[in-house]
Amino acid sequence: MKIALDAMGGDHAPAAAVHGAVWAARDFGLTVQLIGRPEAIEAELAKHATAGLDLPIIPASEIIEMHEHPATAVKNKKDSSMVVAMQLLKAGGSDAFVTAGNSGGALAAALFGLGRIKGIKRPALSTIFPNDSQHGYCFLLDVGANTDVRPEYLVQFALMGYHYANQVLNIPNPRVGLLSTGEEEDKGSMLVQETAPLLKESQLNFIGNVEGKDIPAGLTDVVVTDGFTGNVYIKGAEGVASMIQKMLRREIEKRPLAMVGAVLARGAFRALRTRLDYREFGGGPLLGVNGIVIVAHGRSDAYAIRNAIRVAKQAAEKNIVGVIERGLNESTHGQETGSANE
Repeated sequence: MKIALDAMGGDHAPAAAVHGAVWAARDFGLTVQLIGRPEAIEAELAKHATAGLDLPIIPASEIIEMHEHPATAVKNKKDSSMVVAMQLLKAGGSDAFVTAGNSGGALAAALFGLGRIKGIKRPALSTIFPNDSQHGYCFLLDVGANTDVRPEYLVQFALMGYHYANQVLNIPNPRVGLLSTGEEEDKGSMLVQETAPLLKESQLNFIGNVEGKDIPAGLTDVVVTDGFTGNVYIKGAEGVASMIQKMLRREIEKRPLAMVGAVLARGAFRALRTRLDYREFGGGPLLGVNGIVIVAHGRSDAYAIRNAIRVAKQAAEKNIVGVIERGLNESTHGQETGSANE
């Protein structure tokens, strides 16, 4: 197993990326290819015990910065870590690619370098979202790749999300929900109202519309929406969670007895913090491109990078690209058979 890592991507690169790579190579026994500027990577590797670990350096002299226009940067920076990684992935030199860099750049580099899975109209950026279900999380897509979509795109997002949740997250027959402003079929935008009947006719385990409050409640395993709505939802939820933690800390500090209780409840607080920690989930797959691409949070530290590499490993082991291809073919064949019977 060879995982290519963008050693130059993220707010804390290359230090966090290299540390996470060392951690993952040791824990998972795989090859982590460090792509970026050799002198910077070598300086970070020297800080760690790497004996017996397979951490080859693959040179790339340029970096796609966070502030750059994704498509323009990908076209102009042919020797950037992202572009070099996609070339390596396409040639079969890597099994997956992980980056904490510019997410738009990762999308553009994947589209130019890998292309889409045959039949997929648009790729979708996804994320694992913590909730109160028996699994402890659900799978949400799209969260930023496509701000404007069509009903058929959302149906394909649902199909890709269903197979990822089933194969990689090990959720049997995952429930698929369509994010809307109400559970009733006549609620929501025209996009939602046109998509719901298509999902109902599909072979997926579609449970209908779900509201924002239903996601943390654990009422669905896969949540489908457009990239604009999905991005606003997860960033809003992230902000609310952070606010609650800060407010709770301030209120406890005001009350001496509460401070005692907080000490006694330290284990519970720690467990809750772990469940809500984005670092535990590592990164989200960019589904629909013809290769495994995992996009981690820009502020990822070494632990988050380590877990993003774990996610890439799991997706490669499950051959998620092949699974989506088969699912799409079966879905298309089923629709053609149904039309013929009618």
